[in-house]
Amino acid sequence: MSRKLIAVTACATGVAHTYMAEKALIQQAKKMGVLIKVETQGATGIGNRLNEKDCQIGEAVIFATDTKVRDAERFDGKKILQVNVSDPIKNALKVINDALALADQK
Repeated sequence: MSRKLIAVTACATGVAHTYMAEKALIQQAKKMGVLIKVETQGATGIGNRLNEKDCQIGEAVIFATDTKVRDAERFDGKKILQVNVSDPIKNALKVINDALALADQK
């Protein structure tokens, strides 16, 4: 069974870093055999919105953000790894491994 993560990426201006972080997380997760769905909260609004089912099946949530997450109450009760939006761009492997380790904590 594949591991499952969900993530939100957002930078202060909602342009380049939001989408660079999304791409880095998706590419690294694919290499690792981890399923991931990434919501972007950019200048044009919310893209690839995480729905209730996504929120339920995600073992942990990665907030790769430099700004407030919109509709954050969707993630109440979930284990959340908060990192800067630049962190997955620099080292997506570490971010994903940290999220998986968080999910494994009792």
